[in-house]
Amino acid sequence: MSFVGLHIHSDYSMLDGASQLNDLVTRAVELGMPAIALTDHGVMYGAVGLLKASKGKGIKPIIGNEMYLINGDIGLQERRPRYHQVVLAKNTQGYRNLVKLTTISSLQGVQGKGIFSRPCINKDLLTQYHEGLIVTSACLGGEVPQAIMQGKPEIARRVAQWYKDLFGEDYYLEIQDHGSQEDRVVNVEIVRIARELDIKLIATNDSHFISCYDVEAHDALLCIQTGKLITEDKRLRYSGTEYLKSADEMAQLFRDHLPDEVIGEAIANTLEVANKIEEYDIFRDPQSPAYKVPDGYTPETYMEEITWLGLQDRLKVESRTDINDTYKERLEYELKMLEQMGYSTYFLVVWDYIKYARDNGIAVGPGRGSAAGSLVAYALGITNIDPVHHGLLFERFLNPERKSMPDIDTDFCIDQREKIIEYVTQKYGEDHVAQIITFNRMTSKAVLKDVARVLDVPISYFFDEMSAGVAAKTPDDVHVHLGDHVAERGDVRLVRPGKVDEQRRRGDEHGP
Repeated sequence: MSFVGLHIHSDYSMLDGASQLNDLVTRAVELGMPAIALTDHGVMYGAVGLLKASKGKGIKPIIGNEMYLINGDIGLQERRPRYHQVVLAKNTQGYRNLVKLTTISSLQGVQGKGIFSRPCINKDLLTQYHEGLIVTSACLGGEVPQAIMQGKPEIARRVAQWYKDLFGEDYYLEIQDHGSQEDRVVNVEIVRIARELDIKLIATNDSHFISCYDVEAHDALLCIQTGKLITEDKRLRYSGTEYLKSADEMAQLFRDHLPDEVIGEAIANTLEVANKIEEYDIFRDPQSPAYKVPDGYTPETYMEEITWLGLQDRLKVESRTDINDTYKERLEYELKMLEQMGYSTYFLVVWDYIKYARDNGIAVGPGRGSAAGSLVAYALGITNIDPVHHGLLFERFLNPERKSMPDIDTDFCIDQREKIIEYVTQKYGEDHVAQIITFNRMTSKAVLKDVARVLDVPISYFFDEMSAGVAAKTPDDVHVHLGDHVAERGDVRLVRPGKVDEQRRRGDEHGP
């Protein structure tokens, strides 16, 4: 028997999922899974990472999103149920529609405020962008399970029928067993609905961490997220069964309330879902916005003209013939490379918004990074560093042998940064401008401090007497794994988890 995890959260389900993508894929391969899905809460941050982590591993990546769905207008801020909805991309068109739904939910459908806000979609949007998608009924937070738990089976059937009418054979009802009574009530009714409406079942485990040995670490993560202590009774807790399970482990679930044939069928259907997934074709060459140049010019000829004029101004000469041969040859070479690699339009776009900033008194940084090695950037006023005078190499910025886009980092006055965003949005259109996101992982030192806090012990209690105060020496480098650091240092010995209670008691008796 084989099984595919179709309801999986990674650490991109912020401070809720603890699975890192490479480890997740490695474990799925060890378990013999032919495919693995990623369904983080409301986001697709890990989609590309999943594709890269799965490459060459003999496992099929399935891009998904456990979305939040509301009934009604997503633009209205009202108190109403937000249902969980698992959506998987069946093919490239499905991926594009899932991206569209995710984008709309984040830009237009955010419900609530602060840490309780959630990006939401509705059924109208699902109808509009349903092509290429596979949808399941999700966990206990789904609309069908919620109706069952509220004692409204007729509503559960009506909702399930709506999804079947829209998605046909690509709609599945989920059964999960995390040991709760609610699971048993919902699963029994889910099976009845599946039989009555001719909808297929799938068995899933709502995975938030990789191994059963990660339960305590994940529990600490939840406490970090919610600002609680491990010892508090009234706080968010999971059952401890929310890890990536094997086919054999899945087959042992449900047995106290569902027939064996139903369980086997639901597990087998996860393979059916995986077999429906086609390879995603989502990578393409970078595209620059269409910069409108004056009549009679191409982007290349216009950039060449303004660049030579800019260099004349920088060097304070009257004409191109007066330019020093060193500068002239360097500029000709750079312009040729930019045209050859198709980046003239990109430079015009960057030049345009930096020119806008300077013309409107918005402070702009002098330039940093490898872009400072470009004479074209200096001539256009993108940077204020003369690369010829300072001996900076253009090839560090742009090399014909390197296929990646050039990267021009620009610093703007933080107080007027929004004016730049507004300018490019108006010029190129709201649907052509986006802000990027960066992710920072917890440093080793931050992890120690946070875990000490949720365990309600001084940080020194993590170390034995020979290692007191070593936390101050723990590396801040996010690329250093704490376990590796401990293994490398003979003078660092972490206290066994079982000793924490003992040391907390000693602290109560004798003080820290």
